[in-house]
Parts: sequence; C-alpha cells; structure tokens
Amino acid sequence: MPEIPEVLLVCVHNAGRSQMAAALLEHYARGKVMVRCAGSTPAEAIHPAVVQAMREIGIDLSARVPRLLTTDAVRTADVVITMGCGDTCPVFPGKRYLDWDVEDPAGKDIEAVRRIRNDLDGRVRALLAELLPQPSR
Repeated sequence: MPEIPEVLLVCVHNAGRSQMAAALLEHYARGKVMVRCAGSTPAEAIHPAVVQAMREIGIDLSARVPRLLTTDAVRTADVVITMGCGDTCPVFPGKRYLDWDVEDPAGKDIEAVRRIRNDLDGRVRALLAELLPQPSR
C-alpha cells in the first residue's frame, strides 16, 4: 500500500451509499487516505434522506454532487469498493477490489437510511484499520 492509499467507492447513482461511505472515510482518515466516489449512472443530486442522516452525525453532504465513474478513477485507485454497480466497473490487474453488499437508500425512509449509514460506518472503520494499521506499542 502506498504512503497515502487511494480508495474509490462506486455505486450506480453515486447519490447514496458511495457518498456516505466516502464522507465517513474522509472524516475518519483525516487526510491519511485519498478518497473518491463515483457512479456508473450518476443521479442529478444526492438523496435528501442521505443528506439528513449524515447531517445527524455532523457530516454535511449538501454541497456534494454525484460524479460519473471513469476508467482513470479506477486506474489510479489502490482499493476499489463497489456497492451494487455490477460489472460496469472496469477491472485492472493489481488493484484490490471489494464488493460491499449494502442496501440502496433510494426511496427509503430516514430510519432505513440510518441503518445503512451505520452499516457503512462499521465497514469504513474496518477498512481504515487495514489501510492504516496502528503501530505496535
């Protein structure tokens, strides 16, 4: 793993799961991980319930915009995490690929989005522990 690993989080619309996971990873990594997210078919905006659920834990997604997945984004990433984008994500040798089976928050009520957020929080913390192991004492 490079000194500052780069993680790309991908879902179909880049309006829910990947945005939440990216924001959580940025929050916990505090600049020690380069974080990007994208979608194979980006939406116009982030789901309002996603913005609300993240705001509840002090993370503001209101200015974020869904972005299109590019081959270059995958090529430059060290770790590519997919969340329901199927086979639309290009595969390059030597990359670490993870597929997180996470429910899509689209059309869900705030309680469901909170559960999804909390699921992603645990996954992000575990990933961060792998990417940035703590030195032995």
